[in-house]
Amino acid sequence: MAPQDDNQTQEKTVLKGAITISQINADEITFLANRFWAPDTANAHEAFNSQIIEDIYRKEICDSRHSLRRIMMLEFSQYLENYLWPNFDGERATRAHLMSIVAMVNEKFREKVEVWKVFEKSSELFAKFFQRVLEACIEDRPVTPAVMREQTALLVFLNHCFNSMEVEICRDQAKRLVSLAMWSCLQPKRREQELTQIPQWRKFWKKLQKREDSEQKEKLSWERHFLQNLMIKFIRILDTIPEAGPVCDETVRYCERFVEFLIDLEALLPTRRFFNTVMDDCHVVVRCSLSSLVRREEGNLFAQVSHFS
Repeated sequence: MAPQDDNQTQEKTVLKGAITISQINADEITFLANRFWAPDTANAHEAFNSQIIEDIYRKEICDSRHSLRRIMMLEFSQYLENYLWPNFDGERATRAHLMSIVAMVNEKFREKVEVWKVFEKSSELFAKFFQRVLEACIEDRPVTPAVMREQTALLVFLNHCFNSMEVEICRDQAKRLVSLAMWSCLQPKRREQELTQIPQWRKFWKKLQKREDSEQKEKLSWERHFLQNLMIKFIRILDTIPEAGPVCDETVRYCERFVEFLIDLEALLPTRRFFNTVMDDCHVVVRCSLSSLVRREEGNLFAQVSHFS
């Protein structure tokens, strides 16, 4: 067979959507990586430039509507390990920097490769990053396709963290959101009812009240109300979907992902024990079953997953 025929045969065997070596070498991301973060050009790297992160996030992630192909290219270039995380500042990092890290972590999970090792050497910085993610999850923003894509990415990242409780840095951050202390957001009568059923928890509750640091009160209150506020935000977004007429696909996807998130929290013993009561107190399952989305054709998957929440 002629060499040209060999090449044609090889091209046919490439899976649809797969990235070839020639495409990688010719891609703009590869040129940027060689200039700023690729390991094999480490001796010739230009100085860190935060605008590069802004431009990549806008062009390669936002403008492409979170294109899987573009995010795969960034992950292949080791963007997270060699540029995003080494230059992350917990106080001054921009939203683009934060969301770029979230996108890279989600892609690593999708590809089923090692994720948390890059963060384990700087647990204090990861705590600041995680706090920024939590704040972004519940911030009040308009329901637009671009915003919903970001919110879905944040939610997927959060779910990965809760499903990685065996990893110390994830466990340390997640457990403070789902401990007995989160019952402070319950109505007093409901909390009293729950504590009466299990006297041992009442003892723990009293100890929590005594140990509470007045200087940390605002921060602790924010953490204890986080999941409740996240569910309230979800219900508000769910209620924006009309019974008929056009609907934003990204909003539907966010709602589907949110119910999956709730199912995972309910499935894990460390998170289910106290979270289940708060979820019930928010009437999330009832609100899902009464929503317009379950009666729409676009809501078939949502109706199926919400049935199991």
